[in-house]
Amino acid sequence: MVNSEPAAVVDDSPEWGSAGLDLDAYLARVGYDGPRDNSGETLRRLHRAHMGTVCFENVDMVLGRTVSIDLESIERKVVRAGRGGYCYESNLLFAAALDRLGFPVTRLLARIREGDRKRRFRSHTCLLVRADDTVWLADPGYGYAGLIEPVPWREGAVRTVDGWTWRLVVDEGHWVLQSRRPGDWFDLYAFRPEPQFAVDYQAAHYISSTRPGSPFVGRLVVQRGLAKARYLLRDNVLVTEYPDGREERETLSARSVVDVLRGVFDLPLDEEDERLLLRFLARL
Repeated sequence: MVNSEPAAVVDDSPEWGSAGLDLDAYLARVGYDGPRDNSGETLRRLHRAHMGTVCFENVDMVLGRTVSIDLESIERKVVRAGRGGYCYESNLLFAAALDRLGFPVTRLLARIREGDRKRRFRSHTCLLVRADDTVWLADPGYGYAGLIEPVPWREGAVRTVDGWTWRLVVDEGHWVLQSRRPGDWFDLYAFRPEPQFAVDYQAAHYISSTRPGSPFVGRLVVQRGLAKARYLLRDNVLVTEYPDGREERETLSARSVVDVLRGVFDLPLDEEDERLLLRFLARL
């Protein structure tokens, strides 16, 4: 059994920049208009709102633009411009909002598994959040198969939301988040409850966003997990999954990819984005 209770205090360190977050603008961006307290119900509703609004996307990386994960840059992109972001952007923004609402938050780094126990470097971010005397695993930034609502940080905890099911188990000293798939459980990622600092995120982000061979370098990856369906776009292939286990796969034209980004993923692409995306897709 692995356990190390995160500190039950709000992390107000200036390194995260949370004090500068425009909380009103963020809540409007994700469509949350509920109570602004640090209760479990607020955590659940805000997590669901963020997950359903801010999609996982690496469009800027594909277009050769620098992606920054300081909070000011994330807020400008995700809140002001209405874009999505990949896990560092999405979860650091969510964590900052939780800081502002008075939740004790522990920022972590995890090892992606995606059904494979091969040991990878820690490239994903997730959060432990205390609310109502319970610690929850929160992670609206994982992508299509990610949590719609938090799951209690407890070995064997199972959470079913809108027909999708997740479980937390312990494996060789790591906590593992699993997703239920037809016939079996599927490992998403593994983590230890070791608090990380901004410098740890900067290092992991640099590798994830620049290293040749990274799944986000030179490849378009856009994901969205909703109640009725999950959507995963890799370059020009769109996969749609449903709670009953059905899966649809479609190869799209370049023009259809742009349309899907604007429609299914709700990304506000401008003319320059479109031009560069079409040029990228033409090379596939």
